Amino acid sequence: MATATRTFTRALRTSARPAFTAAPRLAFRQGGRRFYSSEPGAKGSSSTWLWVAGAAAAAGAGGWYFANNQGSATPQVFKPKFEDFQAVYNEIARRLDENDEYDDGSYGPVLLRLAWHASGTYDKETGTGGSNGATMRFAPESDHGANAGLKAARDFLEPVKQKFPWITYSDLWILAGVCAIQEMMGPQIPYRAGRQDKDVAACTPDGRLPDAAQAQDHLRNIFYRMGFNDQEIVALAGAHALGRCHSDRSGYSGPWTFSPTVLTNDYYKLLLDEKWQWKKWNGPKQYEDKKTKSLMMLPADMALVQDKKFKEWVQKYAADNDLFFKDFAAVVTKLFELGVPFPENTEMWVFKPLNA
Repeated sequence: MATATRTFTRALRTSARPAFTAAPRLAFRQGGRRFYSSEPGAKGSSSTWLWVAGAAAAAGAGGWYFANNQGSATPQVFKPKFEDFQAVYNEIARRLDENDEYDDGSYGPVLLRLAWHASGTYDKETGTGGSNGATMRFAPESDHGANAGLKAARDFLEPVKQKFPWITYSDLWILAGVCAIQEMMGPQIPYRAGRQDKDVAACTPDGRLPDAAQAQDHLRNIFYRMGFNDQEIVALAGAHALGRCHSDRSGYSGPWTFSPTVLTNDYYKLLLDEKWQWKKWNGPKQYEDKKTKSLMMLPADMALVQDKKFKEWVQKYAADNDLFFKDFAAVVTKLFELGVPFPENTEMWVFKPLNA
């Protein structure tokens, strides 16, 4: 299924698309079929550099010392530019295209979840957590219940890190989230580089990420702590158009939408239009759609339509995919930069999706 539908998606991706267009998406919503969206990139040659010393203190995206194995023994500073990060983006996108055996045909959703969970630990009062550090590399953070299953995403990215040793894990994980969104037909996401990796001492305590079993008060407590408002909470929730839950990880099971590898506003439409009932099973409390019993919603999802202020934004995004894309791009950019002390005038880049 993934191979055939991916071929169909390629035909759509060869034409130019505006940043927030939604035109081709109806084609992906037929008959509950699941689709995968990405394009293979040109394979870059392996680096001939022997990398040493780690990050150097430099402006912008940072500098990295290297010694060329062909000549001088004197370390030099390599300062990556836009094209260097575009090459990393292309490598991630190529691997997404080549590795279509995961879940519904794409590692994209789990890469986005990695970027989100790496960022969503931020506490604005203490300035701790956030995407600057990649501390999920270490226990206990890697073992937090909310991070179950994310080893698959970290392992997927390890060959990219080996090919481009100069990029920090912190920058790589966020770039992978950006790539996943764009390659799954989502909006373009601006990106700034310059995150630095931290050690185990910077790991955040458990409980900073949302609990899917909770309702609106919990959501506000969690997201207000990061600095988000009600509109931004609902816009971020639109990422649930992608991926699925796994009973051996979170305990929950199933996808939220019929096209879990293509980003659309279907999540909001389904919340409003479908009739939801409690699923009868031995797992934790979750909802299923009454019609097909193949989709699911979590208690935290249903809180978005049970709360009057949240529901206003659910209705707006259900009615206007372009508005959703615009607001989603803005709030994801904010999320991915939480806790990062970017130097002044750090450039913001927009990467070109493969075969866009």
